[in-house]
Amino acid sequence: MLVVDFMHECELGTWKALFTHLIHLLHTIPGGDHLVTTLDNRLNCIPSYGNGVICKFANNTSKMKRLAAQDFEDILQCAMPVFKGLFPADHDEIIQLLLYRFAQWHALTKLRMHSESTLSVLDKTFKCLTHQLHKFQKFTCNTFTTMELPKERAAHKHKATHQCLTSDIPDAGGGGQRTKKFNMNTYKFHTIGDYLQTIQLFGMIDSFTSQIVCEHPFHIFHLNLILGQGELVHRALNTFYPLTSKLDTPAQLAKHEHCCCIL
Repeated sequence: MLVVDFMHECELGTWKALFTHLIHLLHTIPGGDHLVTTLDNRLNCIPSYGNGVICKFANNTSKMKRLAAQDFEDILQCAMPVFKGLFPADHDEIIQLLLYRFAQWHALTKLRMHSESTLSVLDKTFKCLTHQLHKFQKFTCNTFTTMELPKERAAHKHKATHQCLTSDIPDAGGGGQRTKKFNMNTYKFHTIGDYLQTIQLFGMIDSFTSQIVCEHPFHIFHLNLILGQGELVHRALNTFYPLTSKLDTPAQLAKHEHCCCIL
């Protein structure tokens, strides 16, 4: 049976998709650039808290440059006050409740100890969250025609230019600005309903992992190749990278991996 992957499915999946679409919505509203700047300023004014609990935000968080799962988790925990008042009143109420339900479900799911009462609350919160997600999609998302973010538009244009250079057709890859819709018909949104059963069967989500525990990076790479586990391969590649000349890096990494397998 497949277990859930909270970091990739939630913090880097469903929550990242929701946060990105909220940025899309802000750009759609008149004066959207000012609203996005206000959002960034609010996040930047939030001080750090605890020992790595809430880290200091950058001054351009809305661009989502080099953000890890921990950063998206911090944004979720601070989302309600920073988004408050940026949307029209009728939509702002829906979005505030959605952010509250998402943060509540996120906190309950990450509890390190569960009881029958907490599992019951988790089940009720899941139902409230899904109801609010559908309400957000049907009412708020259908009201606005959201377009690409500036960085998405730049990436789109760059890809179109590259296709023009490599294609025989002069206007290959061209096109206008694309619309962006909030899509919940994805696997990551579907797995939200699996967390309760997974916790009941296997325990808390921090009590199991798909990683292979091994201290030596070369052994990590070799074991992952044999057993088909790829999560800790990143750590091995980071170890191999300083051994390269930074020129033709993929070939040199492949060479080190080949030598590791032989040894």
